[in-house]
Amino acid sequence: MIILGVDPGSNFTGYAVIKNDKNVITRTTSGVIKLPSVKSLSQKLEIIYDELNELIKKYSPDEFVIETAFYGKNVQSTLKISYVRGVSMLAAAHNKIPVNEYSPREVKKAVVGNGAAAKEQVNYMVKNILKLEEKMNYDESDALAIALCHIFKMKSPTKKGGSWKAFVEAFPERVINS
Repeated sequence: MIILGVDPGSNFTGYAVIKNDKNVITRTTSGVIKLPSVKSLSQKLEIIYDELNELIKKYSPDEFVIETAFYGKNVQSTLKISYVRGVSMLAAAHNKIPVNEYSPREVKKAVVGNGAAAKEQVNYMVKNILKLEEKMNYDESDALAIALCHIFKMKSPTKKGGSWKAFVEAFPERVINS
């Protein structure tokens, strides 16, 4: 199974493609769509749609996962992220890929074991789980975490929901990095 995870943002949108083959998880690609600050919001949305569409065409994911909207104090930021979520989900829908959503709390709980984990903890655990050495920014590691969360939720051997610990206990062959 190939999963495309997206961490939506109006300045930086993280993406990650991971593969789960017989419970061995590998990262295929990951990165950030950097959006020029001089572009209008509609131009940024077009860039996001086009970039995700290219990733979909190149990697043919079976599932698409995205973080749900985070409700903060700044309404304008929440609206912009909602627009990004919309065009991201549209790219998946146009390519007939099922869309799944997870809250930031669910993602953190699945990957770190604590729904209130800091971004640094998520970044550290993602690199540990996937055995990655290189430095990566939080948008990229969040996209990887969203994709991992989906795998853990799908393969959860417990009724409490998926987590890295439960996954490793059920599937000790663990994870490799391509």
